[in-house]
Amino acid sequence: MEFLTEVRWSPYVVGIGIGLLSWLSFLISKQPIACSTTFARSSGLLERMVGGAQAQDKLYYREIKLSWGWQGMLVVGIVLGSLLSALVSGDFQLQWVPDRWAATFGDNALLRVMVALMGGIVLGFGARWSNGCTSGHGISGTLQLAVSSWISAVCFFVGGILTAQFIYHVIG
Repeated sequence: MEFLTEVRWSPYVVGIGIGLLSWLSFLISKQPIACSTTFARSSGLLERMVGGAQAQDKLYYREIKLSWGWQGMLVVGIVLGSLLSALVSGDFQLQWVPDRWAATFGDNALLRVMVALMGGIVLGFGARWSNGCTSGHGISGTLQLAVSSWISAVCFFVGGILTAQFIYHVIG
């Protein structure tokens, strides 16, 4: 169990773990692993809490069902698991601006937060537009050999590489 204290785990161990989790997800819940719908459902639940029950009558919210089920727990588990892993490995640190970002753009935390927020909005829009996220398409969809998921997964990698090149080599 010594590997639990490592900062970086073997991609083979992680891949096997994700594969087993995907298999168990299909076996137990008959649902694929996915996360992005949880954020849409959470916004709908928040809108319903603030604005009243008419929020759930919106066409999109009727389609995705405003409930915070096992996918919501998966998102919570990802956050808590990441925290636990960082604590156990001794790699946990509070850091508003990563070193690489600071070296390229300076240590302005507000700029970093604004860029991260914009990236999150674009990512969320893309996930809803493509009807899935890296978990839904990249893990569960490719596992099922869905052509649309393989296309999405390739686009995730190409888009990520091009965006990083643009941010760090064109802008920076």
